[in-house]
Amino acid sequence: MATFGTLSDRLTETFRNLRKKGQLTPADVDGTVREIRRALLDADVALPVVKEFTAAIRERALGDEVNRALNPAQQVVQIVNDELIGILGGQQRRLQFAKNPPTVIMLAGLQGSGKTTFAGKLAKMLEKDGHTPLLVACDLQRPNAVNQLQVVAERAGAAIYAPEPGNGVGDPVKVARDGVAHATRQQHDIVIIDTAGRLGVDAELMKQASDIRKATQPDEVLFVIDAMIGQDAVNTAKAFQDGVDFTGVVLSKLDGDARGGAALSVASVTGRPIIFASTGEGLDDVEPFHPDRMASRILDLGDILTLIEQAQSAFDEAEAMAVAEKLATETFTLEDFLQQMQQMKKMGSMKKMLGMLPGMGNMKQQLEDFDEREIDRTEAIIRSMTLVERRNPKILNGSRRLRIARGSGMTVTDVNQLVQRFDQASKMMKTVARGGVPNIPGMGPVGGKPGASSKRGKQQKAKGSRSGNPAKRAAENAGIAAAAPATGSGFGLGGQAAPSEADLAELQKMLGKG
Repeated sequence: MATFGTLSDRLTETFRNLRKKGQLTPADVDGTVREIRRALLDADVALPVVKEFTAAIRERALGDEVNRALNPAQQVVQIVNDELIGILGGQQRRLQFAKNPPTVIMLAGLQGSGKTTFAGKLAKMLEKDGHTPLLVACDLQRPNAVNQLQVVAERAGAAIYAPEPGNGVGDPVKVARDGVAHATRQQHDIVIIDTAGRLGVDAELMKQASDIRKATQPDEVLFVIDAMIGQDAVNTAKAFQDGVDFTGVVLSKLDGDARGGAALSVASVTGRPIIFASTGEGLDDVEPFHPDRMASRILDLGDILTLIEQAQSAFDEAEAMAVAEKLATETFTLEDFLQQMQQMKKMGSMKKMLGMLPGMGNMKQQLEDFDEREIDRTEAIIRSMTLVERRNPKILNGSRRLRIARGSGMTVTDVNQLVQRFDQASKMMKTVARGGVPNIPGMGPVGGKPGASSKRGKQQKAKGSRSGNPAKRAAENAGIAAAAPATGSGFGLGGQAAPSEADLAELQKMLGKG
Protein backbone atom coordinates (compact mmCIF):
# COMPACT_ATOMS: atom_id res chain seq x y z
CA MET A 1 0.00 0.00 0.00
CA ALA A 2 1.11 3.51 -0.76
CA THR A 3 0.88 4.58 2.89
CA PHE A 4 3.67 2.19 3.85
CA GLY A 5 5.77 2.76 0.73
CA THR A 6 8.66 4.62 2.36
CA LEU A 7 8.72 2.38 5.43
CA SER A 8 8.68 -0.73 3.24
CA ASP A 9 11.57 0.61 1.14
CA ARG A 10 13.67 1.37 4.23
CA LEU A 11 13.08 -2.03 5.83
CA THR A 12 13.69 -3.91 2.57
CA GLU A 13 17.00 -2.12 2.08
CA THR A 14 18.03 -2.90 5.66
CA PHE A 15 17.38 -6.62 5.21
CA ARG A 16 19.04 -6.67 1.81
CA ASN A 17 22.26 -5.45 3.44
CA LEU A 18 21.84 -8.12 6.13
CA ARG A 19 21.72 -10.91 3.55
CA LYS A 20 25.32 -10.25 2.56
CA LYS A 21 26.51 -11.48 5.95
CA GLY A 22 26.92 -15.21 6.54
CA GLN A 23 26.96 -14.86 10.31
CA LEU A 24 25.48 -12.07 12.41
CA THR A 25 27.48 -10.43 15.18
CA PRO A 26 25.93 -8.38 18.00
CA ALA A 27 27.15 -5.28 16.13
CA ASP A 28 25.24 -6.38 13.01
CA VAL A 29 22.09 -6.86 15.06
CA ASP A 30 22.48 -3.47 16.77
CA GLY A 31 23.00 -1.80 13.39
CA THR A 32 19.90 -3.46 11.96
CA VAL A 33 17.77 -2.53 14.99
CA ARG A 34 19.05 1.06 14.73
CA GLU A 35 17.95 1.26 11.07
CA ILE A 36 14.54 -0.22 11.91
CA ARG A 37 14.10 2.33 14.73
CA ARG A 38 14.91 5.22 12.35
CA ALA A 39 12.55 3.87 9.69
CA LEU A 40 9.68 3.58 12.18
CA LEU A 41 10.24 7.05 13.65
CA ASP A 42 10.38 8.54 10.15
CA ALA A 43 7.06 6.80 9.45
CA ASP A 44 5.51 8.68 12.42
CA VAL A 45 5.08 5.58 14.59
CA ALA A 46 4.59 6.52 18.26
CA LEU A 47 7.82 6.53 20.27
CA PRO A 48 6.63 4.09 22.99
CA VAL A 49 5.63 1.60 20.27
CA VAL A 50 9.02 1.98 18.54
CA LYS A 51 10.91 1.39 21.79
CA GLU A 52 8.94 -1.73 22.69
CA PHE A 53 9.09 -3.08 19.13
CA THR A 54 12.84 -2.66 18.62
CA ALA A 55 13.66 -3.96 22.11
CA ALA A 56 11.74 -7.18 21.37
CA ILE A 57 13.52 -7.59 18.01
CA ARG A 58 16.95 -7.04 19.54
CA GLU A 59 16.32 -9.54 22.33
CA ARG A 60 15.15 -12.26 19.93
CA ALA A 61 17.80 -11.50 17.29
CA LEU A 62 20.59 -11.93 19.85
CA GLY A 63 19.04 -15.14 21.15
CA ASP A 64 19.66 -18.77 20.29
CA GLU A 65 17.00 -18.93 17.55
CA VAL A 66 19.19 -16.78 15.27
CA ASN A 67 22.53 -18.19 16.39
CA ARG A 68 21.42 -21.71 15.41
CA ALA A 69 19.69 -20.65 12.18
CA LEU A 70 21.12 -21.83 8.86
CA ASN A 71 20.27 -18.42 7.39
CA PRO A 72 20.50 -15.80 10.17
CA ALA A 73 19.38 -12.93 7.91
CA GLN A 74 16.13 -14.68 7.00
CA GLN A 75 15.58 -15.53 10.66
CA VAL A 76 15.85 -11.84 11.59
CA VAL A 77 13.31 -10.97 8.88
CA GLN A 78 10.98 -13.61 10.33
CA ILE A 79 11.39 -12.08 13.80
CA VAL A 80 10.54 -8.60 12.47
CA ASN A 81 7.52 -10.06 10.66
CA ASP A 82 6.30 -11.73 13.88
CA GLU A 83 6.72 -8.54 15.92
CA LEU A 84 4.98 -6.44 13.25
CA ILE A 85 2.00 -8.79 13.41
CA GLY A 86 2.02 -8.30 17.17
CA ILE A 87 1.87 -4.49 17.13
CA LEU A 88 -0.80 -4.60 14.41
CA GLY A 89 -3.04 -6.59 16.74
CA GLY A 90 -1.97 -10.21 16.40
CA GLN A 91 -5.08 -12.09 15.30
CA GLN A 92 -7.75 -10.84 12.92
CA ARG A 93 -10.90 -9.67 14.72
CA ARG A 94 -14.26 -9.86 12.97
CA LEU A 95 -17.42 -7.89 13.67
CA GLN A 96 -19.40 -9.16 16.65
CA PHE A 97 -23.09 -9.60 15.81
CA ALA A 98 -25.92 -9.42 18.34
CA LYS A 99 -27.71 -12.63 19.31
CA ASN A 100 -31.01 -10.84 18.81
CA PRO A 101 -31.08 -8.48 15.77
CA PRO A 102 -30.60 -5.73 14.99
CA THR A 103 -26.84 -5.48 15.51
CA VAL A 104 -26.05 -1.81 16.21
CA ILE A 105 -22.75 -0.45 14.87
CA MET A 106 -21.83 3.10 15.84
CA LEU A 107 -19.15 5.03 13.92
CA ALA A 108 -17.07 7.68 15.67
CA GLY A 109 -14.12 9.86 14.67
CA LEU A 110 -12.95 13.32 13.74
CA GLN A 111 -14.47 15.34 10.92
CA GLY A 112 -12.90 14.37 7.60
CA SER A 113 -11.72 10.97 8.80
CA GLY A 114 -13.99 9.18 6.30
CA LYS A 115 -16.86 8.02 8.55
CA THR A 116 -19.69 8.72 6.10
CA THR A 117 -17.96 7.06 3.16
CA PHE A 118 -17.04 4.07 5.32
CA ALA A 119 -20.68 3.77 6.41
CA GLY A 120 -21.61 3.17 2.77
CA LYS A 121 -18.71 0.78 2.24
CA LEU A 122 -19.66 -1.25 5.31
CA ALA A 123 -23.34 -1.36 4.27
CA LYS A 124 -22.42 -2.63 0.81
CA MET A 125 -20.01 -5.23 2.22
CA LEU A 126 -22.62 -6.50 4.69
CA GLU A 127 -25.31 -6.66 1.98
CA LYS A 128 -23.05 -8.93 -0.06
CA ASP A 129 -22.98 -11.26 2.96
CA GLY A 130 -26.77 -11.44 3.03
CA HIS A 131 -27.48 -8.79 5.69
CA THR A 132 -30.03 -5.96 5.46
CA PRO A 133 -28.27 -2.88 6.90
CA LEU A 134 -29.95 0.44 7.70
CA LEU A 135 -27.90 3.65 7.69
CA VAL A 136 -28.94 6.21 10.32
CA ALA A 137 -27.98 9.87 9.73
CA CYS A 138 -26.96 11.28 13.12
CA ASP A 139 -24.42 13.81 11.85
CA LEU A 140 -26.73 16.80 12.07
CA GLN A 141 -23.91 19.30 12.60
CA ARG A 142 -21.74 19.32 9.46
CA PRO A 143 -23.25 21.14 6.46
CA ASN A 144 -24.90 18.71 3.98
CA ALA A 145 -23.76 15.65 6.01
CA VAL A 146 -27.27 14.12 5.86
CA ASN A 147 -27.45 14.71 2.11
CA GLN A 148 -24.01 13.14 1.66
CA LEU A 149 -25.08 10.00 3.55
CA GLN A 150 -28.24 9.80 1.41
CA VAL A 151 -26.10 9.86 -1.75
CA VAL A 152 -23.72 7.25 -0.34
CA ALA A 153 -26.66 5.02 0.71
CA GLU A 154 -28.16 5.24 -2.79
CA ARG A 155 -24.83 4.29 -4.38
CA ALA A 156 -24.45 1.37 -1.95
CA GLY A 157 -28.04 0.25 -2.52
CA ALA A 158 -28.74 0.47 1.22
CA ALA A 159 -31.75 1.75 3.17
CA ILE A 160 -31.39 4.98 5.15
CA TYR A 161 -33.21 6.60 8.08
CA ALA A 162 -32.84 10.39 7.93
CA PRO A 163 -35.84 12.18 9.51
CA GLU A 164 -33.94 15.44 10.14
CA PRO A 165 -32.42 17.77 7.51
CA GLY A 166 -29.28 18.39 9.54
CA ASN A 167 -27.23 21.58 9.06
CA GLY A 168 -27.62 22.25 12.78
CA VAL A 169 -31.27 21.13 12.97
CA GLY A 170 -32.41 18.08 14.96
CA ASP A 171 -31.49 16.00 18.00
CA PRO A 172 -28.88 13.34 17.03
CA VAL A 173 -29.51 11.24 20.16
CA LYS A 174 -33.26 11.02 19.42
CA VAL A 175 -32.56 10.18 15.75
CA ALA A 176 -30.20 7.37 16.81
CA ARG A 177 -32.73 5.91 19.27
CA ASP A 178 -35.60 6.19 16.77
CA GLY A 179 -33.39 4.72 14.04
CA VAL A 180 -32.83 1.52 16.01
CA ALA A 181 -36.57 1.25 16.67
CA HIS A 182 -37.29 1.82 12.96
CA ALA A 183 -34.80 -0.94 12.03
CA THR A 184 -36.55 -3.35 14.40
CA ARG A 185 -39.96 -2.59 12.87
CA GLN A 186 -38.68 -2.90 9.31
CA GLN A 187 -36.68 -6.06 10.14
CA HIS A 188 -33.25 -4.69 9.28
CA ASP A 189 -30.70 -6.94 10.99
CA ILE A 190 -27.94 -4.29 11.17
CA VAL A 191 -28.00 -0.58 12.06
CA ILE A 192 -25.03 1.64 11.11
CA ILE A 193 -25.07 4.98 12.96
CA ASP A 194 -23.09 7.80 11.32
CA THR A 195 -22.24 10.33 14.05
CA ALA A 196 -20.89 13.87 13.89
CA GLY A 197 -17.21 14.70 14.06
CA ARG A 198 -15.22 17.82 14.87
CA LEU A 199 -12.04 19.33 13.50
CA GLY A 200 -10.47 18.47 16.85
CA VAL A 201 -11.33 16.65 20.05
CA ASP A 202 -13.63 18.70 22.29
CA ALA A 203 -16.05 18.17 25.19
CA GLU A 204 -19.20 18.73 23.09
CA LEU A 205 -18.15 16.07 20.55
CA MET A 206 -17.43 13.53 23.26
CA LYS A 207 -20.66 14.22 25.16
CA GLN A 208 -22.78 13.76 22.03
CA ALA A 209 -20.99 10.52 21.06
CA SER A 210 -21.28 9.23 24.63
CA ASP A 211 -25.02 10.09 24.78
CA ILE A 212 -25.67 8.24 21.49
CA ARG A 213 -23.81 5.24 22.84
CA LYS A 214 -25.88 5.21 26.04
CA ALA A 215 -29.15 5.62 24.09
CA THR A 216 -28.50 2.83 21.57
CA GLN A 217 -26.26 0.38 23.48
CA PRO A 218 -24.28 -0.51 20.31
CA ASP A 219 -22.73 -3.94 19.84
CA GLU A 220 -19.73 -2.35 18.11
CA VAL A 221 -18.30 1.17 18.32
CA LEU A 222 -15.86 1.63 15.46
CA PHE A 223 -13.35 4.46 15.66
CA VAL A 224 -12.56 5.67 12.12
CA ILE A 225 -9.10 7.22 11.91
CA ASP A 226 -7.27 8.81 9.01
CA ALA A 227 -4.10 6.76 8.45
CA MET A 228 -2.31 9.90 7.27
CA ILE A 229 -2.50 12.01 10.44
CA GLY A 230 0.76 10.65 11.88
CA GLN A 231 1.71 11.24 15.52
CA ASP A 232 -1.64 12.92 16.25
CA ALA A 233 -3.28 9.52 15.83
CA VAL A 234 -2.20 8.39 19.29
CA ASN A 235 -3.61 11.43 21.14
CA THR A 236 -6.87 11.33 19.15
CA ALA A 237 -7.30 7.60 19.72
CA LYS A 238 -6.69 7.95 23.47
CA ALA A 239 -9.19 10.81 23.71
CA PHE A 240 -11.91 8.78 21.95
CA GLN A 241 -11.07 5.72 24.01
CA ASP A 242 -11.54 7.70 27.23
CA GLY A 243 -14.65 9.53 25.99
CA VAL A 244 -16.52 6.83 24.06
CA ASP A 245 -14.57 3.60 24.64
CA PHE A 246 -14.64 2.16 21.12
CA THR A 247 -14.43 -1.59 20.48
CA GLY A 248 -12.53 -1.56 17.18
CA VAL A 249 -10.63 0.63 14.73
CA VAL A 250 -11.12 1.40 11.04
CA LEU A 251 -8.08 2.73 9.16
CA SER A 252 -9.17 5.01 6.33
CA LYS A 253 -7.15 6.50 3.45
CA LEU A 254 -4.57 3.72 3.41
CA ASP A 255 -4.10 4.48 -0.28
CA GLY A 256 -2.60 7.88 0.59
CA ASP A 257 1.06 8.79 0.35
CA ALA A 258 1.61 9.64 4.02
CA ARG A 259 3.93 7.71 6.31
CA GLY A 260 1.37 5.44 7.94
CA GLY A 261 2.40 5.71 11.58
CA ALA A 262 -1.24 5.64 12.71
CA ALA A 263 -1.68 2.06 11.58
CA LEU A 264 1.37 0.89 13.49
CA SER A 265 0.50 2.87 16.64
CA VAL A 266 -3.23 2.83 17.29
CA ALA A 267 -3.76 -0.89 17.94
CA SER A 268 -0.75 -1.13 20.22
CA VAL A 269 -1.48 2.07 22.17
CA THR A 270 -5.24 1.53 22.68
CA GLY A 271 -5.31 -2.26 22.90
CA ARG A 272 -8.26 -2.22 20.48
CA PRO A 273 -8.08 -4.27 17.26
CA ILE A 274 -8.08 -2.86 13.73
CA ILE A 275 -11.10 -4.47 12.06
CA PHE A 276 -11.26 -2.81 8.64
CA ALA A 277 -8.88 -1.03 6.26
CA SER A 278 -10.27 1.46 3.75
CA THR A 279 -8.05 1.62 0.67
CA GLY A 280 -9.70 4.03 -1.79
CA GLU A 281 -12.63 6.24 -2.71
CA GLY A 282 -14.82 3.53 -4.27
CA LEU A 283 -17.47 1.77 -2.19
CA ASP A 284 -15.72 -1.56 -2.84
CA ASP A 285 -12.35 -0.24 -1.61
CA VAL A 286 -12.52 -1.72 1.87
CA GLU A 287 -11.26 -5.01 3.26
CA PRO A 288 -11.13 -6.85 6.58
CA PHE A 289 -7.86 -6.10 8.34
CA HIS A 290 -5.47 -9.04 8.67
CA PRO A 291 -2.41 -8.16 10.81
CA ASP A 292 -0.31 -10.95 9.27
CA ARG A 293 -1.12 -9.90 5.70
CA MET A 294 -0.46 -6.23 6.43
CA ALA A 295 2.92 -7.13 7.95
CA SER A 296 3.74 -9.10 4.79
CA ARG A 297 2.90 -6.09 2.63
CA ILE A 298 5.06 -3.79 4.71
CA LEU A 299 7.99 -6.21 4.44
CA ASP A 300 7.41 -6.65 0.66
CA LEU A 301 6.52 -10.32 1.10
CA GLY A 302 3.30 -9.84 -0.84
CA ASP A 303 -0.30 -10.60 0.08
CA ILE A 304 -1.26 -13.62 -1.99
CA LEU A 305 -4.19 -14.62 0.26
CA THR A 306 -6.01 -11.31 -0.23
CA LEU A 307 -5.33 -11.51 -3.96
CA ILE A 308 -6.87 -14.99 -4.09
CA GLU A 309 -9.91 -13.86 -2.08
CA GLN A 310 -10.48 -10.94 -4.44
CA ALA A 311 -10.24 -13.28 -7.42
CA GLN A 312 -12.71 -15.71 -5.85
CA SER A 313 -15.23 -12.94 -5.18
CA ALA A 314 -14.90 -11.49 -8.71
CA PHE A 315 -14.82 -14.67 -10.79
CA ASP A 316 -17.88 -16.81 -11.32
CA GLU A 317 -16.91 -20.39 -10.41
CA ALA A 318 -19.37 -22.06 -12.81
CA GLU A 319 -18.20 -19.87 -15.67
CA ALA A 320 -14.55 -20.57 -14.83
CA MET A 321 -15.24 -24.33 -14.90
CA ALA A 322 -16.99 -23.97 -18.25
CA VAL A 323 -13.98 -22.10 -19.66
CA ALA A 324 -11.60 -24.77 -18.30
CA GLU A 325 -13.64 -27.53 -19.97
CA LYS A 326 -13.79 -25.55 -23.19
CA LEU A 327 -10.02 -25.11 -23.17
CA ALA A 328 -9.51 -28.85 -22.99
CA THR A 329 -12.08 -29.81 -25.62
CA GLU A 330 -12.75 -26.84 -27.90
CA THR A 331 -11.17 -23.61 -29.06
CA PHE A 332 -10.67 -20.67 -26.70
CA THR A 333 -12.03 -17.65 -28.61
CA LEU A 334 -11.64 -13.89 -28.40
CA GLU A 335 -15.23 -13.83 -27.11
CA ASP A 336 -14.14 -15.99 -24.14
CA PHE A 337 -11.10 -13.75 -23.67
CA LEU A 338 -13.38 -10.68 -23.53
CA GLN A 339 -15.50 -12.32 -20.80
CA GLN A 340 -12.39 -13.17 -18.79
CA MET A 341 -11.13 -9.58 -19.05
CA GLN A 342 -14.47 -8.26 -17.84
CA GLN A 343 -14.24 -10.52 -14.79
CA MET A 344 -10.69 -9.31 -14.14
CA LYS A 345 -11.94 -5.71 -14.19
CA LYS A 346 -14.33 -6.59 -11.35
CA MET A 347 -11.29 -7.28 -9.17
CA GLY A 348 -10.29 -3.63 -9.39
CA SER A 349 -7.00 -1.98 -10.22
CA MET A 350 -4.37 -4.17 -11.90
CA LYS A 351 -1.65 -2.08 -10.24
CA LYS A 352 -3.19 -2.81 -6.86
CA MET A 353 -3.34 -6.55 -7.58
CA LEU A 354 0.22 -6.69 -8.92
CA GLY A 355 1.38 -4.77 -5.84
CA MET A 356 0.23 -7.70 -3.69
CA LEU A 357 2.78 -10.00 -5.31
CA PRO A 358 6.01 -10.70 -3.38
CA GLY A 359 9.00 -8.51 -4.23
CA MET A 360 7.01 -5.86 -6.09
CA GLY A 361 8.49 -3.15 -3.88
CA ASN A 362 11.58 -3.33 -6.06
CA MET A 363 9.54 -2.58 -9.19
CA LYS A 364 7.65 0.56 -8.18
CA GLN A 365 8.49 2.49 -11.33
CA GLN A 366 7.41 -0.39 -13.58
CA LEU A 367 4.14 -0.63 -11.65
CA GLU A 368 3.67 3.13 -11.88
CA ASP A 369 4.20 2.98 -15.66
CA PHE A 370 1.70 0.15 -16.04
CA ASP A 371 -1.17 1.58 -18.13
CA GLU A 372 -4.54 0.38 -16.84
CA ARG A 373 -6.21 1.75 -19.98
CA GLU A 374 -4.69 -1.02 -22.09
CA ILE A 375 -7.50 -3.30 -20.88
CA ASP A 376 -10.06 -0.82 -22.23
CA ARG A 377 -8.18 -0.55 -25.54
CA THR A 378 -8.04 -4.32 -25.91
CA GLU A 379 -11.74 -4.52 -25.08
CA ALA A 380 -12.48 -1.84 -27.71
CA ILE A 381 -10.67 -3.85 -30.39
CA ILE A 382 -12.54 -7.07 -29.58
CA ARG A 383 -15.91 -5.29 -29.36
CA SER A 384 -15.30 -3.82 -32.83
CA MET A 385 -15.26 -7.36 -34.24
CA THR A 386 -18.34 -9.26 -35.35
CA LEU A 387 -19.40 -12.34 -33.39
CA VAL A 388 -18.08 -14.56 -36.19
CA GLU A 389 -14.68 -12.80 -36.13
CA ARG A 390 -14.37 -13.16 -32.35
CA ARG A 391 -15.07 -16.87 -32.57
CA ASN A 392 -12.76 -17.44 -35.52
CA PRO A 393 -9.91 -14.87 -35.68
CA LYS A 394 -8.39 -16.77 -38.65
CA ILE A 395 -10.85 -15.07 -41.02
CA LEU A 396 -9.43 -11.63 -40.14
CA ASN A 397 -8.01 -10.50 -43.46
CA GLY A 398 -6.57 -7.08 -44.23
CA SER A 399 -9.86 -5.30 -44.91
CA ARG A 400 -11.49 -6.72 -41.78
CA ARG A 401 -8.55 -5.64 -39.63
CA LEU A 402 -8.69 -2.14 -41.10
CA ARG A 403 -12.41 -1.92 -40.29
CA ILE A 404 -11.79 -3.14 -36.71
CA ALA A 405 -8.95 -0.64 -36.24
CA ARG A 406 -11.13 2.26 -37.37
CA GLY A 407 -14.07 1.09 -35.26
CA SER A 408 -11.95 0.88 -32.10
CA GLY A 409 -9.90 4.02 -32.68
CA MET A 410 -6.70 1.96 -32.82
CA THR A 411 -4.25 1.08 -35.62
CA VAL A 412 -4.03 -2.04 -37.76
CA THR A 413 -0.72 -2.81 -36.04
CA ASP A 414 -2.52 -2.83 -32.68
CA VAL A 415 -5.08 -5.28 -34.04
CA ASN A 416 -2.36 -7.50 -35.52
CA GLN A 417 -0.42 -7.57 -32.24
CA LEU A 418 -3.51 -8.48 -30.23
CA VAL A 419 -4.44 -11.34 -32.57
CA GLN A 420 -0.85 -12.65 -32.60
CA ARG A 421 -0.49 -12.61 -28.81
CA PHE A 422 -3.94 -14.09 -28.33
CA ASP A 423 -3.05 -16.95 -30.67
CA GLN A 424 0.12 -17.71 -28.68
CA ALA A 425 -1.71 -17.47 -25.35
CA SER A 426 -4.63 -19.69 -26.40
CA LYS A 427 -2.23 -22.42 -27.59
CA MET A 428 -0.38 -22.24 -24.27
CA MET A 429 -3.61 -22.38 -22.21
CA LYS A 430 -4.89 -25.31 -24.27
CA THR A 431 -1.68 -27.24 -23.61
CA VAL A 432 -1.91 -26.57 -19.85
CA ALA A 433 -5.61 -27.52 -19.75
CA ARG A 434 -4.78 -30.91 -21.25
CA GLY A 435 -2.07 -31.53 -18.68
CA GLY A 436 0.82 -30.77 -21.02
CA VAL A 437 3.89 -28.57 -20.57
CA PRO A 438 3.63 -25.20 -22.34
CA ASN A 439 6.49 -24.16 -24.62
CA ILE A 440 7.08 -20.46 -24.12
CA PRO A 441 8.97 -18.81 -26.98
CA GLY A 442 12.58 -18.19 -25.92
CA MET A 443 12.15 -20.24 -22.75
CA GLY A 444 11.40 -23.79 -23.88
CA PRO A 445 9.11 -26.15 -21.97
CA VAL A 446 8.25 -24.79 -18.51
CA GLY A 447 8.90 -27.36 -15.81
CA GLY A 448 10.13 -29.94 -18.32
CA LYS A 449 12.25 -32.95 -17.47
CA PRO A 450 15.85 -32.30 -16.39
CA GLY A 451 18.17 -32.42 -19.33
CA ALA A 452 15.42 -31.82 -21.89
CA SER A 453 17.21 -28.72 -23.06
CA SER A 454 20.71 -29.74 -22.05
CA LYS A 455 22.26 -28.78 -25.37
CA ARG A 456 20.90 -25.25 -25.16
CA GLY A 457 21.70 -25.15 -21.46
CA LYS A 458 25.39 -25.71 -22.25
CA GLN A 459 25.34 -22.80 -24.64
CA GLN A 460 23.72 -20.53 -22.06
CA LYS A 461 26.23 -20.10 -19.28
CA ALA A 462 25.44 -18.24 -16.10
CA LYS A 463 26.84 -15.06 -17.66
CA GLY A 464 23.90 -14.97 -20.11
CA SER A 465 23.34 -15.16 -23.84
CA ARG A 466 25.95 -13.85 -26.28
CA SER A 467 23.63 -13.65 -29.26
CA GLY A 468 24.14 -10.65 -31.51
CA ASN A 469 20.37 -10.39 -32.03
CA PRO A 470 18.99 -8.18 -29.19
CA ALA A 471 15.53 -9.79 -29.26
CA LYS A 472 16.96 -13.31 -29.26
CA ARG A 473 19.42 -12.38 -26.51
CA ALA A 474 16.62 -11.00 -24.31
CA ALA A 475 14.52 -14.12 -24.85
CA GLU A 476 17.41 -16.47 -24.08
CA ASN A 477 18.30 -14.55 -20.93
CA ALA A 478 14.64 -14.83 -19.86
CA GLY A 479 14.98 -18.59 -20.31
CA ILE A 480 18.07 -18.66 -18.10
CA ALA A 481 16.23 -16.65 -15.42
CA ALA A 482 13.23 -19.00 -15.60
CA ALA A 483 15.48 -22.03 -15.13
CA ALA A 484 17.07 -20.55 -12.00
CA PRO A 485 15.58 -21.43 -8.59
CA ALA A 486 13.14 -18.95 -7.10
CA THR A 487 14.81 -16.61 -4.67
CA GLY A 488 11.78 -15.26 -2.83
CA SER A 489 11.22 -11.61 -2.16
CA GLY A 490 13.63 -8.73 -2.20
CA PHE A 491 15.54 -10.10 0.77
CA GLY A 492 15.06 -13.84 0.33
CA LEU A 493 12.20 -14.86 2.62
CA GLY A 494 9.28 -16.99 1.63
CA GLY A 495 10.51 -18.72 -1.51
CA GLN A 496 8.06 -16.94 -3.84
CA ALA A 497 9.77 -15.45 -6.87
CA ALA A 498 8.99 -11.85 -7.73
CA PRO A 499 7.76 -11.16 -11.26
CA SER A 500 10.44 -9.75 -13.52
CA GLU A 501 10.30 -6.61 -15.61
CA ALA A 502 9.82 -8.87 -18.65
CA ASP A 503 6.84 -10.54 -16.95
CA LEU A 504 5.15 -7.18 -16.39
CA ALA A 505 5.87 -6.12 -19.96
CA GLU A 506 4.44 -9.38 -21.31
CA LEU A 507 1.31 -8.98 -19.17
CA GLN A 508 0.83 -5.45 -20.47
CA LYS A 509 1.26 -6.73 -24.05
CA MET A 510 -1.40 -9.39 -23.50
CA LEU A 511 -3.80 -6.74 -22.19
CA GLY A 512 -3.20 -4.38 -25.07
CA LYS A 513 -0.80 -3.13 -27.63
CA GLY A 514 2.25 -3.32 -25.31
